Amino acid sequence: MRIVVIGAGVAGLSIGWRLAEAGAEAVVLERAQPGRAATWASAGMLVGLLERFDETSPEAQLAHHAASAWPRFAVEVEERSGVPIHYRQDGLLYPAADEADAQSMRARAAAHPNLEFVDSGHAHLLEPLLPESNFGALRDAAAAQVDNRALVNALATAFQRCGGVLSTNETAVVIEGDGERATAVRTPFALHEADAIVLAAGAWSADFKGVPNGVLPPVTPAKGQMIALAPPAGVKLPVHLIWGAGVYLVPRHDRLLVGATLEDAGFDTAPTDAARDWLIECAERVMPALSPWRLVDQWAGLRPASPDGRPILGATALPGLFSATGQYRNGILFAPVMADILCGLVLGRSSAAAGPSGPDSLDIGAFDPRRFSR
Repeated sequence: MRIVVIGAGVAGLSIGWRLAEAGAEAVVLERAQPGRAATWASAGMLVGLLERFDETSPEAQLAHHAASAWPRFAVEVEERSGVPIHYRQDGLLYPAADEADAQSMRARAAAHPNLEFVDSGHAHLLEPLLPESNFGALRDAAAAQVDNRALVNALATAFQRCGGVLSTNETAVVIEGDGERATAVRTPFALHEADAIVLAAGAWSADFKGVPNGVLPPVTPAKGQMIALAPPAGVKLPVHLIWGAGVYLVPRHDRLLVGATLEDAGFDTAPTDAARDWLIECAERVMPALSPWRLVDQWAGLRPASPDGRPILGATALPGLFSATGQYRNGILFAPVMADILCGLVLGRSSAAAGPSGPDSLDIGAFDPRRFSR
């Protein structure tokens, strides 16, 4: 079976790798270089519980399954590629903004076995950069992170070692068909015939010719900007992921990543002074001790946002064409389970997620691409 995947971000590479492992003839087409869009711009956070959605929602269930899959997925990626991806499960602290916020966090921790509330002294002990006068913090010990940029290289290597073909600087332009199903992808250089096509082009997934109206996933770009701060000499980075004041702080190697803005700016990826200043201000509200830290980098990326906030996963209204986009802020987190879902569906092995990261109990109907074309 020959499958063409459009897009070499974390989703496209993970799906291509799983397909190639399963014995399919897999080709991944990338308009630029692997993972240089949303994947490259992210912070690699793997947090299954603290996003502000209903924990009984389909998105939350997907996040839970994905977070559970990540330890094994990380081991497999490193074993198959030989590339370290620096998976770390150091936990996350969510400092309370005030006493009312602390009371709400206590109630949430009491209702959830995987969360705990730590008082102000304990929070300061865990992270000395937090002010001593803090109001305590909610702690998720299971939260993890991965080096997203190393992950791109590892997935690309694993995919190619399995026999997959990665074609960079080759833009998919037209999805061709025989009147009944999608059969090929045309680029400026070649016609790639396929038994199935997977759209994993992130924020660009809605922009292809040759497809009937209402079939392509209606994703739009959601711009996010980030900065990186370097500590003064002798000052250690935080250990935990930190989430507060509308931003997250991610210790990564010798710097602290701070993100991210949420902007409706079309496909503009230019960093702005206003975003930089806002990120610094918010970071210092969480940790005033960051004031003397040095700004060393700033960048932006485009998240793929769907109209209802849910991922768009599965078969589209055009037979032979599948969608794997709409992950919004959770592209890295969702990658293992999305790869299993799409691999199972494309190969006709399951209508739900296949493999250990996606048991049959996971309801993927809420993510059906055809919900927008009905």
